[in-house]
Amino acid sequence: MAVSEQVAGERGMVATSTVAAADAGLEILRAGGNAVDAAVASAAASAVVEPCSTGLGGDLCALIWHDGKLHGLNATGPSPAALTADLHAAGGPIDDYGPLSITVPGQVAGWQALVDRFGRLPLSAVLGPAIRLADSGFTVTRSVAAGWATALDTYAHFADQPWLAPWWEEFTRDGVGPLTGQRWNSPRQAETLRIIADRGADDFYRGGLAAAIVDQLRRVGGVLSADDLRDFTVEWVAPMSVDFRGHRVWSLPPNGQGLIALEALGILDHLPPPTDPIDAIHRRIEATKAAFADGTRVIGEPATMTVDPKSLLEPAHLARRAAAVADRVGAPIHTEPVRGGTVYIAAVDNTDTYASVIQSNFLRFGSGVVVPGTGIALHNRARSFSVDPTSPNHLGPRKRPFHTIMPGFLTRDDRPVGPFGVMGAAMQPQGHVQVVTRALDEGATPARALAAPRWRWDGGHRVSVEPGMPAEIRAGLTERGHDIRVHRSDGAGFGRGQIIWRDPRNGTLLGGTDPRVDGGIARW
Repeated sequence: MAVSEQVAGERGMVATSTVAAADAGLEILRAGGNAVDAAVASAAASAVVEPCSTGLGGDLCALIWHDGKLHGLNATGPSPAALTADLHAAGGPIDDYGPLSITVPGQVAGWQALVDRFGRLPLSAVLGPAIRLADSGFTVTRSVAAGWATALDTYAHFADQPWLAPWWEEFTRDGVGPLTGQRWNSPRQAETLRIIADRGADDFYRGGLAAAIVDQLRRVGGVLSADDLRDFTVEWVAPMSVDFRGHRVWSLPPNGQGLIALEALGILDHLPPPTDPIDAIHRRIEATKAAFADGTRVIGEPATMTVDPKSLLEPAHLARRAAAVADRVGAPIHTEPVRGGTVYIAAVDNTDTYASVIQSNFLRFGSGVVVPGTGIALHNRARSFSVDPTSPNHLGPRKRPFHTIMPGFLTRDDRPVGPFGVMGAAMQPQGHVQVVTRALDEGATPARALAAPRWRWDGGHRVSVEPGMPAEIRAGLTERGHDIRVHRSDGAGFGRGQIIWRDPRNGTLLGGTDPRVDGGIARW
């Protein structure tokens, strides 16, 4: 069911942005899988039922609590070896769409890595629900139909480009996308998922699927090669964390932007807990802006970074940033947050395994390049590179770009509380800051922390707020120098999140899913 109220469970729980994907995870839990198996099942199902946010050609990141320890997985792919800045027109902006916006898609390798290391079931079983959904069809939800329609409007601007033709064939019926409530199936995606189930992720990177990807990109002017796919490996990383109100909040290190959320929360932890709602939101905005200023300056491929990301979480740095938070807005920060499309999955079982998994095709369906006959829509992560040659995120060969996807996790006293995440490109760290502070400063339940009216810093002094933000708070923020603009809650612009946290008093799982999306929580 689609929910915004609090949901409780005991044996297991899966939460994500569609009911069908949450049910897929629960099916795997009941079949003997653990939370990791369930999360991968939901992730694969999401690629089928929510292709306007994720697909078979995107990236993935995860935080997994297993055997008493938190593990991090970075399955984001690098740029092709032949992708250089001079391929873009006169050294101008990087293409938003098309074959030159594509980096190696790491998601399928991420599924395999998660199941191999932590799962109880083989990948062939875990992909079963997604294959059935692709074959038999599913009912398109309101938010998915809206995302699909937005993609149609976007791709209409590239209608004369030959690289877009397979997308129109795969994801429309005679040029028209699905409406809310319509049944939709994807037999080509089903066949591709069967190949991955039978042969493993290796086929995607070194077998027949890899050959099909490379052949299509060669035909339409891309530069991703067989070697780029063959050489890709996922990276197991040590998660990063920061103290906040007696808890530890966790994310992944760069090339992802989780560092921004952690720094913002660390700054706020160096300030007294707020007692006034206007002051609370003002401080959260200012801390987030400061963290974006640091993060966008230093984050890129770790090998090219000149600043140790841990230094941004050092108490002395956080204290300096906290001391600079004044009663009014600080100097404008000249960085423009990016937009994108993503799916987040939280899963918990009764064996003390927790999964926080996020995957994305970036801008809606991604690059617009689809591999004919496969249903593989390739993402456009190269769009996140910088054209500034002094930046650690400067476009270059075999580099992972500054990445928006960032799973979250909460612990207390070295024990798991549980996974959480908010989707939506640059809204992700802002969403993490808001749900964590709502929960730990204000005592909100997971459902209420997700449902509370949100703000979004848009660059400079510009702050968008949802219509539900009380008028007195909007007025108070304006008095403090923020340029407040009220925008409709469209299910994407202010993020879409899920939380599953274990109640320390009785061990009950408490789940929430964002009312801004037709999300689902499946419980056992």
